[in-house]
Amino acid sequence: MQHPNIVEFVVYGDYGLFSDPITRVGGEKSTYQVPTYEALKGILASVYWKPTIIWYIDKVRIMNQIQTEVKGIRPIKMNGGNDLSYYTYLKDCAYQVQAHFEWNENRPELAGDRNENKHHEIAKRMIRKGGRRDIFLGTRECQGYVEPCKFGEGEGFYDDLNRLDFGLMYHGITYADEAYSDETRGKMTVRFWYPKMEKGVIVFPRPEQIPMEMCKVTHDMEIKPFGDHLNFEGLREFGEVI
Repeated sequence: MQHPNIVEFVVYGDYGLFSDPITRVGGEKSTYQVPTYEALKGILASVYWKPTIIWYIDKVRIMNQIQTEVKGIRPIKMNGGNDLSYYTYLKDCAYQVQAHFEWNENRPELAGDRNENKHHEIAKRMIRKGGRRDIFLGTRECQGYVEPCKFGEGEGFYDDLNRLDFGLMYHGITYADEAYSDETRGKMTVRFWYPKMEKGVIVFPRPEQIPMEMCKVTHDMEIKPFGDHLNFEGLREFGEVI
């Protein structure tokens, strides 16, 4: 299904670290071979985000060869000093991304902000400007950059590869304000899936298309409401209006 508010961009950088949570137990990090749905959604949120909308990543195209590089890192320890860890990064990263947004039905108080053309045009303008906030490829030390593109144009390294499977991977998190079912409402839910790449392209399922047996509820979560709040709540007691 094609959506009228599609955005297309390329995100690239020297290094990326889309860490597998299993490898974090020992204090070291190892990247997945490809970016996760949640990481790409986070990149798009850095480009343009409003609580009125929810971004959906439709697909990603892997442009460069998947290569890794191990680096020795000295993270700061909580009790002082530092330690030596080895992080495995992706190098020479470049990904074409296609995404669209839909209204956040869990935010009825923001219904007055549902102007599709406004949000679409702002999002495209922010892509042209390189995003509203800094772009990172998974972690803060991996600086990224975004530019508009036409999805599918140009030569990709895996264009002639029929299929490549990546095994079990983290898909993303469903927060309470993006809940889509009774099982996820009022919860924080982690999703997993089995991605496959065909001709260099990974097509992502929507969060609600992932079976609940592939999801893990971590804890209860309440939706923080948005309303008419003064910038300085303490002034209420003085009867002042800002």
